[in-house]
Amino acid sequence: MSLVTLLPFIVLIGAMFLMTRSAKKKQQQAANMRNEMQPGSGVRTIGGMYATVKEVHDDAVLLDAGPGVHLMFAKNAIGAVLTDDEYNRIVHGEEVVDDDELTDSAVVPDDASSLTETDETAADDSRIDLGKKDEPAESAEPTEAADADKADKADDAEAKKTDGESDAK
Repeated sequence: MSLVTLLPFIVLIGAMFLMTRSAKKKQQQAANMRNEMQPGSGVRTIGGMYATVKEVHDDAVLLDAGPGVHLMFAKNAIGAVLTDDEYNRIVHGEEVVDDDELTDSAVVPDDASSLTETDETAADDSRIDLGKKDEPAESAEPTEAADADKADKADDAEAKKTDGESDAK
């Protein structure tokens, strides 16, 4: 056998090795996360429910989902262990404000025009006229030739209809 015939098999085996290796790493990280759970930490289940860990057992976790609501979950059903800031932001709607941010003194414009204007457009006060332009007035009385043309077109349209067609479009 030559190297050329073995090359596809070698590449396939290498790709399979890399894929299983990354999957094992993810599983190991998830297992470590679940083992590091402590009472009082906030978690999200794989079903999307947020709760606080009350007790941790070998393969199960007792969660406190609200006042008087205690739920028993398998450790494998815990999707993520959240930080305290993240848990409070999601569950209680509390935003963490850094001292460096000056959110109280932020200026919010009433409209977006000040955000899009540049110095050139701010100085130019010309407006676009969206009104209807004056068009030359057509004669108020239609001529007999125009009436005859309209009648001919209507007759042609009726002649083109076949059985089962309607006027509605």
